[in-house]
Amino acid sequence: MNDHITVEGHDGAFAAYIARPKASPAPAVVVLQELFGVNADIRKTCDELAEQGFLAVAPDLFWRQEPGVNLSNVTSDADWQHGLRLYAAYDRDAGAKDVKDTVDAVRKLPECNGKVAVLGYCLGALMVFLTAVRCHGVDAAVTYHGGDTEKYLGEVDGLRAPLLMHLAEEDEFISKAAQAQIKAALAKKPNTIIYSYPGQNHAFSRHGGAHYNAEAAALAHERTYAFLNHQLG
Repeated sequence: MNDHITVEGHDGAFAAYIARPKASPAPAVVVLQELFGVNADIRKTCDELAEQGFLAVAPDLFWRQEPGVNLSNVTSDADWQHGLRLYAAYDRDAGAKDVKDTVDAVRKLPECNGKVAVLGYCLGALMVFLTAVRCHGVDAAVTYHGGDTEKYLGEVDGLRAPLLMHLAEEDEFISKAAQAQIKAALAKKPNTIIYSYPGQNHAFSRHGGAHYNAEAAALAHERTYAFLNHQLG
């Protein structure tokens, strides 16, 4: 299919959704999913990045457990529970290697100009952080409400890539204490920018999500596109 590629990773091959910009070669953004798989929300995010001039690729992070997961993040409680089970069983260490394999594969695509950023949401945001601190060679990193990031702050010294982080102040999955720990740990990294969004809940930028806020989402995306253009320009 035109909108999918296969990544040949160290532990096996897995699929990735791809959205191509009008002009190429272009800088690339590897987009990392929430616990719902590479679903309509993630595919739309890739399409929007392509409209901004980026080559966007979303790998199937759950390929070891259940290839091709595509769950609703809005209407289905059964899908929510399904996603939670996959999230709980997900091997984050192996996942970080999968992301690095994806970055390496995307960098070699003829449509890519050699610059690659990683961007993720919730689980995907945590994987962006882990990839950025463990796997050097990423040109920029963007995280939206990365759950459990505070548990890995001991690795922050490994961060080399410029990092943009979006946090929702009323996030029900990332406590205010955890947010304070994250900000304190990253304060010593000069290449890091953190934005907080007052009154916003987890996943405030998710298309059609329960806590979607158009104004906050637009501001976050505007900041993201400016950051990516600056770092990958």
